[in-house]
Amino acid sequence: MVVNTTTSVSQLLPLQPSDKEIAGTLLGLDDFVNMVLDDVTEFEITPEGRRITKFDMILLNRNNTTMLVPGGEGPKV
Repeated sequence: MVVNTTTSVSQLLPLQPSDKEIAGTLLGLDDFVNMVLDDVTEFEITPEGRRITKFDMILLNRNNTTMLVPGGEGPKV
């Protein structure tokens, strides 16, 4: 039996720059630095322009975090 599996997965490597920033209030984190953020604003640069999305609360996995800036407010709108 021959199984041919070809998977094309888009992967963001650590320290690879991205066009997304998240600003919010840190409510808590665990031993793995997974974070719960409140009053969150996501800033993303897309080919169509800047997109801003608001969330009440999110769980941010540490694998998706490159840098933390205490007191940071995100990019200027």
